[in-house]
Amino acid sequence: MARILVTGGAGYVGSVCSAELATRGHRVVVIDNLSAGHRHAVPPSAAFYEGDIGDTELLRHVVGAHGIDAVFHFAAKALIPESVTDPAPFFRVNVVSAFAMLEVLRACGVKKLVFSSTAAVYGIPTATPIDEEAAKLPANSYGDSKLAFERILASYASAYGFSVVAFRYFNASGAAGSLGEDHRPETHIIPLLLDVASGDRPEFTIYGDDYPTPDGTCLRDYVHVLDIARAHVLALDRMDCPGFSAYNIGTGKSYSVLEVCATVSEVTGRHIPLRRSGRRLGDPAVLCADPGKLVRQLGWAPQNSGLRNIVETAWSHRRSLAPSAAMEGAVECEVDA
Repeated sequence: MARILVTGGAGYVGSVCSAELATRGHRVVVIDNLSAGHRHAVPPSAAFYEGDIGDTELLRHVVGAHGIDAVFHFAAKALIPESVTDPAPFFRVNVVSAFAMLEVLRACGVKKLVFSSTAAVYGIPTATPIDEEAAKLPANSYGDSKLAFERILASYASAYGFSVVAFRYFNASGAAGSLGEDHRPETHIIPLLLDVASGDRPEFTIYGDDYPTPDGTCLRDYVHVLDIARAHVLALDRMDCPGFSAYNIGTGKSYSVLEVCATVSEVTGRHIPLRRSGRRLGDPAVLCADPGKLVRQLGWAPQNSGLRNIVETAWSHRRSLAPSAAMEGAVECEVDA
């Protein structure tokens, strides 16, 4: 079994992946500054360090003390609207601090890394579904910062013998037992709709209903967080040779905003009041992954990613949260790839 450092392991996807690794017998060590994560989300069996990935002294200590074999790198600034108005922190955390981390790993001889990237590296697609060879034209600083670090990792794989897998998530969603979305502020469509269903938000805003789609609202590809975690485990088993590989994590099927609203209403048995507003700048009509490369090369399958299952697991998790925690600092946004 491997000794794995998980950066950002107290966050949404990082915590689910940490739990999956621990369940499979791996020794998990988590670093998280808790700016967006939650200490209670870290698996009890994991060693935990509160700190920043840019703290090279802390990182050297952790890597040496635990004999780390591989790193799963989730830690990042990820709020897309903020990345448009204030890009500096995104490049500082997602590129500068991540580079500092990478140099510590190189000095310590740790050359296996799985990177949490994003579909935002593609920007506004010219065709769908999107495969890994599609043009990389990010529409915001979040996507720019993730693509920049992908390119650094590719150079390290080529020059220094790193073995790197970058996963470009589409819309991570759903929950795995007690682990689910608990962002503050919350920006993602399903937890926002569940706030409405719970009575903690008066309505849900649809941004644009005049897109060239069957019902006029945006189409998005939703993938269950547990399926994302299992892709990471599969990657760990295939990292014996140096090189850089990028994979989309999505289902190849997209759902409209109205379809998601209807599914949330059906699952919760609650009426969802809707308010319609104009389009937001930069929202593409359709985002849909071509996950064929991941299926073919790693044997992955989206076993949990039916929309109804995603909503059911998210609703179960939402009901376990205190209403005040779920609503703290809430901001309405439709999707976040």
